[in-house]
Amino acid sequence: MTLKMEHIYKSYQDGDKEIEVLKDVSLEVARGEFVAIVGPSGAGKSTFLSIAGALLSPTSGEITIGDERLSSLSKKELADARLQKIGFIFQGANLIPYLNVRDQLLVISELAGEKSKTKKAAADELLEELGLGARKKNYPESLSGGEKQRVAIARALMNNPDVILADEPTASLDKERGHAVVQMIADEVKRKNKAAIMVTHDERVLDLVDRVIRIEDGRLYPV
Repeated sequence: MTLKMEHIYKSYQDGDKEIEVLKDVSLEVARGEFVAIVGPSGAGKSTFLSIAGALLSPTSGEITIGDERLSSLSKKELADARLQKIGFIFQGANLIPYLNVRDQLLVISELAGEKSKTKKAAADELLEELGLGARKKNYPESLSGGEKQRVAIARALMNNPDVILADEPTASLDKERGHAVVQMIADEVKRKNKAAIMVTHDERVLDLVDRVIRIEDGRLYPV
């Protein structure tokens, strides 16, 4: 397994009251597997994804990516793991307005302390794969919504992470563009043998995933 979440609990203190957001959540996602998490607002989807991506720590439970248990890592090691082992695709593409398309990818490598000509070649190859080869010198303002999300997919794959996490990647797209973007994520998951989780409200794209899991009242239920 590439991603393993074991007996995850997450609670917050609200005055004298303790609010449980996640309750005994366990999930394993293998290489090459694309899993969708669906559920109503307030069910714990965002908290779940933040914990899977090491942005939040669970109150209790264990997360393992590859053969690395996240609870054993220092703060610096955890930050390195986020850069090198996890690729995030956010609800909005979150592109940096003053960087062109190719540089959006290269900045990820630079954050990880890697600068080389091979990284430029890797960025160009990813952009070609996703149909953006001719747009690599364009800036975000000149891209369509679908193109921006494709750049976000390429950026998430730039450091060859073990796990891809997508947070509502179709939220700002129409049906056709949304389906095309999720199809690209699915294709890349298979082509590059990644484990992937997508949180979504969009039932129109569920035919593209391997498994659908519902989250409700902080617990996971197979669909």
